[in-house]
Amino acid sequence: MSYDLTIIGTGPGGYVCAIRAAQLGLKVAVVEKRGTHGGTCLNVGCIPSKALLYASELFEEAGHKFGEMGIGVPAPKLDLPAMLAFKDRGVDGNVKGVEFLLKKNKVDVYMGAGKILGAGKVEVTLNADGKVEVLDTKNIVIATGSDVAPLPGVAIDEQRIVSSTGALKLPKVPGKLVVVGAGVIGLELGSVWRRLGAQVTVVEFLDRILPGMDSDVAKSFQRILDKQGFAFKLGTKVTGVDTSGKTLKVSVEPAAGGAAEVLEADVVLVAIGRIPYTAGLGLEEAGVAKDARGRVVTDHHFATNVPGIYAIGDVIVGPMLAHKAEDEGVALAELLAGKAGHVNYDVIPGVVYTFPEVASVGKTEDDLKAAGIAYKVGKFPFTANGRTKVNNTTDGFVKIIADAATDKVLGAHIIGPEAGEMIHECAVLMEFGGSSEDLARTCHAHPTRSEAVKEAAMAVEKRAIHM
Repeated sequence: MSYDLTIIGTGPGGYVCAIRAAQLGLKVAVVEKRGTHGGTCLNVGCIPSKALLYASELFEEAGHKFGEMGIGVPAPKLDLPAMLAFKDRGVDGNVKGVEFLLKKNKVDVYMGAGKILGAGKVEVTLNADGKVEVLDTKNIVIATGSDVAPLPGVAIDEQRIVSSTGALKLPKVPGKLVVVGAGVIGLELGSVWRRLGAQVTVVEFLDRILPGMDSDVAKSFQRILDKQGFAFKLGTKVTGVDTSGKTLKVSVEPAAGGAAEVLEADVVLVAIGRIPYTAGLGLEEAGVAKDARGRVVTDHHFATNVPGIYAIGDVIVGPMLAHKAEDEGVALAELLAGKAGHVNYDVIPGVVYTFPEVASVGKTEDDLKAAGIAYKVGKFPFTANGRTKVNNTTDGFVKIIADAATDKVLGAHIIGPEAGEMIHECAVLMEFGGSSEDLARTCHAHPTRSEAVKEAAMAVEKRAIHM
């Protein structure tokens, strides 16, 4: 069979690229070895974790917050198998949805392991019977995503020492959970199990949580998590985990050197990041270049050094985010169809789906200081917002960063309920090169949390009304 485009991997980048290319009239095939579509995101990442975050948040609300609102209910009882089944149903529905969309758009699907034999040739070892097929194709897209970054000297067994995959299906709530890594994944899954009853300690090599996010936001968010019951050991490294006893013994010591100590844990979650997944693709044999971090090297049009071979998503440079991969998939499909595909990497939102949520788009203060760019900041706390005050969800704030000379909004950062939804008005404004005054003069409905965005924009010029 001959194709215009063959995509290896049907995660958010791969399947979106396939659908857009098919919409544009290309004959498209996808190769997926997992056996289900959606990649890490739909199967063992974004989607299942959000199901458990949602369910555990309701569990905590019922147990601790209903009473103050005059809702008298018995203490909730956790049925963990039923909660995990709720998560699995959501995953199944999303995965089947992708399967339907590929079929609807007449994309040919090959379930098996793909290997690039060279420009124009993809070998597929089919899952069903082990037979090998070779696909002729004008273009190849590598969209194989990422894998869990290993912690040297600590073997993940997905039973007691788990990655994010194992943390989504623990058979019981651990008494003590040690999370290695204070990034998005560690804090989200730590939140799930803390709400369900675990005592959570987060160990982070750096001296802060949420590396890469605005440091002001990170400090404020850590204080919120402290109040929720998280324990943090920052500037600390894990040197080993003793699995010989009934309880795990986690050896830690200061990253800068110093006295070691041992933490006890029932489960250890390793969440120190992710690495590009390119094993078995034949990249070396095909001559596809990779950088020192194992990422596929591409130009601004996603092309590798081998003509006709492209890459998108977690396997290339940039944030490892599903929506970044999706936008790259659309842009590449449009470029291959002769259109003007483009991704604006300065306006890619990032969200931590804890409670409250943390959302960010654009530059941080740290970025601008490092670049020597003069800027102004407007902040507005949710304690001064009518909607959050009456709902007693006042933790957090909105922060708008604008260029000191032009007033163009360079970044926006929110800690608060539904921050992940609120950040997008800032993203749209920034996509069109808007100013803080544009945002400040846009009428916002009252009472809404989004009024805090308007007030933060007004605060850039020190003219916020409600503080």
